[in-house]
Amino acid sequence: MHFMKILRHGSGVLLIPAILAGLSAFGQQQQPAQSPGPQQPFATPAPAPAPAGNAGTQAPRELPADSIRPNYVLGPNDQVLVRAPQAEEINEKPFRIDAEGFINMPLVGRIRAGGLTVQELEADLVKRLREYIREPQVIIIVVQFRSEPAFFVGAFQRPGIYPLQGRRTLVEMLASIGGLQPNASRRIKVTRRAEYGMIPLPNAIDDPEKKVSTVEIGLGSLRENVNPAEDIVLEPYDVISVARAELVYINGEVARVGGIELGERDSISIAQALTLSGGFTRDANRSKVRILRQVADTTRRAEIEVDLKRVLQGSDEDIPLLPNDILYVPRSYTRAVLITIGQVALPIIPLVITLAVR
Repeated sequence: MHFMKILRHGSGVLLIPAILAGLSAFGQQQQPAQSPGPQQPFATPAPAPAPAGNAGTQAPRELPADSIRPNYVLGPNDQVLVRAPQAEEINEKPFRIDAEGFINMPLVGRIRAGGLTVQELEADLVKRLREYIREPQVIIIVVQFRSEPAFFVGAFQRPGIYPLQGRRTLVEMLASIGGLQPNASRRIKVTRRAEYGMIPLPNAIDDPEKKVSTVEIGLGSLRENVNPAEDIVLEPYDVISVARAELVYINGEVARVGGIELGERDSISIAQALTLSGGFTRDANRSKVRILRQVADTTRRAEIEVDLKRVLQGSDEDIPLLPNDILYVPRSYTRAVLITIGQVALPIIPLVITLAVR
């Protein structure tokens, strides 16, 4: 087929009358997506689009641009929308990846897309369009997935978007993506859209306004039981998220300042936190310890004074430290002065005694 190429100087606009074959039908066995790239946040995906019989005639329901990570690996039957304002032949048009992993497009012809990430396909199209356009700009948006996906967000080893092929449980999917990062929280949150039913756990929370149900699952419960109830079967468009481990912070006159991970605990007592931080220094003022606790929806912290002498004697209750609390142990300047005086006076005492005897 012959193409007439006309490049307008200055505008970078290409006019190419071309007719290409229709999009290939889909039907090859899908390969699971891998997402080894760095963690990036994305929004909850829009409802799943209805399958398109002919990508050239039926406009797909598009997912939000920020719902798909640029390192999503494309495969057969994925459908993408190309945004290239300078190339009208492909701009705002959907293309389906065929069974062999290729896409047929005007201007660029038949190119391989299967096995490439969204970002890599964008870069490849930019390179090919430079033959016709001075500074092409290309954005690829996945509008239909080859298989209904689940979204893994946060401190996983390989966060990303993974197709649910068959019946997949939470533990199976966690194993397939490498589990959690070492500094991840030990609580996993699952969010499910209402059209797929309520999450079948007694502690699941229904949100009619957002049309989702959510549940938090402790990693310990998944590990300790052979067939735990928390090992739920994942549904399409489930969002599985895990945050960084929650910490409490110890500062001041302690042996080791720093953060202490709560793990699966909701709180930790002051006595436990001090033990993990190595205890007090000799100059610590145990009766003036302060907890600095963040006030909700502000950057301010409320101050809670604690007499740890009385707590350690059993006279007062041990106050639990909550996530992001700061425990500050101040210095006792009176004690420090007395110790300093003692250090100076001790070497002089023998001399004073000697002079007195003489």
